[in-house]
Amino acid sequence: MTGAAASSWEPSAPGILALPSGRLLRGRGLRHPLPEGDVPGFGVYLLGKEPAPLPWEHVWLRWPDFRLPRDRARAGDVLRDAWSRAEGERVEVACGGGRGRTGTALACIAVLDGVPAAEAVAYVRAGYDRRAVETPWQRRYVERFAGRG
Repeated sequence: MTGAAASSWEPSAPGILALPSGRLLRGRGLRHPLPEGDVPGFGVYLLGKEPAPLPWEHVWLRWPDFRLPRDRARAGDVLRDAWSRAEGERVEVACGGGRGRTGTALACIAVLDGVPAAEAVAYVRAGYDRRAVETPWQRRYVERFAGRG
């Protein structure tokens, strides 16, 4: 893939979150079928156990359902990498259902993109899924994300 147009998501495609910088990321639930159309160039998968092999480059973060990432320093590194790659690649962030862990990760990436940490959950709920970020500790994780690493 070359060129930004060849490597970006279609803004109106399901699950796409547009960041203030113009970067586009796709969030989704892995329990749902892969959406029609473009596949990711890079994926971040937030699961309690390693996902099945995928045909695109990806990383797995051990992140149990309704919880927080087991290795928070590594999570910060992975989310910063996803944000950086989204400038020129199709980046997907996904967990089982596509709401709690995915929403939390997308909100952290929004913070990296300049959304104030106190507003990031509302930003993701408005632009991705109104039920994103499911638990009080996930909200606190986002609010404190900017001060990590």
